[in-house]
Amino acid sequence: MEGFVNTALIGVSLGAQYALLALGFTLIFGILGVVNFGHGGFYVLGGYVAYACVQHLGLPYPLAVLAAAVVTAGLGYVFEYFLLERLVDDHLATLMLTLGFYMAMTTGVLVTFGPESPEFRFPLSGALRSGGIYIPLENFVVLTVCLITIGMVYVLMYFTDFGRALRALADDRAVAMAQGLRPRLLFPAAFALATGLAGLTGALVTPILALAPHIGDSVLAISFITVILGGLGSIGGATTAAFVVGLVEAFSSVYLGGSMGALTLFVLVLVILVVRPSGLVGREVRGA
Repeated sequence: MEGFVNTALIGVSLGAQYALLALGFTLIFGILGVVNFGHGGFYVLGGYVAYACVQHLGLPYPLAVLAAAVVTAGLGYVFEYFLLERLVDDHLATLMLTLGFYMAMTTGVLVTFGPESPEFRFPLSGALRSGGIYIPLENFVVLTVCLITIGMVYVLMYFTDFGRALRALADDRAVAMAQGLRPRLLFPAAFALATGLAGLTGALVTPILALAPHIGDSVLAISFITVILGGLGSIGGATTAAFVVGLVEAFSSVYLGGSMGALTLFVLVLVILVVRPSGLVGREVRGA
């Protein structure tokens, strides 16, 4: 029983991390109608910005995490405003542009920091224990920050004028514009929010897992799987699916082995999509 609970805690921690990534990914698709293939690059960049702030600028780790979120959000804003906005309705062009930007980011990181993984460790160690149940302290901190951030995103999207404006643009852009909403101002802000979430996740998670220029590939894959499973464009679906993916990955890896864990996840996605093609909490969105 204790092993089951410990595995569940790992799955919930993974799910919270995936939820932050998936929220950013699905926000961009739901609001802009863009599949952002550069999402993993912002995750990687967030990790390296936090590393540079700690190792070269001497900042405390919490400030480094905040700096990573701000830098990736700022870069996302500039990218959308000056480049992506011009092609936002051309879906093939946005795919190529975001993929090219991802390659530019990873190449820049590779040239700047080199191909080897730097020594970047989480500043806390140890575990919280209660009998035979335990959770590593770094995982607990990351889980707490992720859950707080997820809550803040929900408050922003559902209880503020900014969030209501973004959801209106996602539902029907023409009607929203007729009501005075300006995509030229709101789209870059939405993109910045999404990329800031990716950078924040990278800064939190890479000291625990690994930091290397190529890790964005797996991040993009897991984000894509999660939002498809939850329903493209659905914020609630992305969050729900993220925790499902995290729990499935944790239990299958522990009880079936690493390679079987990945296979189990893909089989689960296929089965759910056969039963519910729109995903767990799917809704109709603008076609991509």
